[in-house]
Amino acid sequence: MPKIKTNRGARKRFRITASGKIKRSKAYTSHILTKKSSKRKRKLRKSTTVSGVDSRKTRRMLGI
Repeated sequence: MPKIKTNRGARKRFRITASGKIKRSKAYTSHILTKKSSKRKRKLRKSTTVSGVDSRKTRRMLGI
């Protein structure tokens, strides 16, 4: 069976933590920022982890 190719778009968006979780950045930060509150924009800066439900799909895209 051939090796699974890494999805290049996924590779740029996700990182693996030391404990094996998948780190991602939050959405809704690129444009139309005037109507979003400062608090909301500040919270969107922080990274978060991929949910357990999606982690299997994400790992497959990353070729892990």
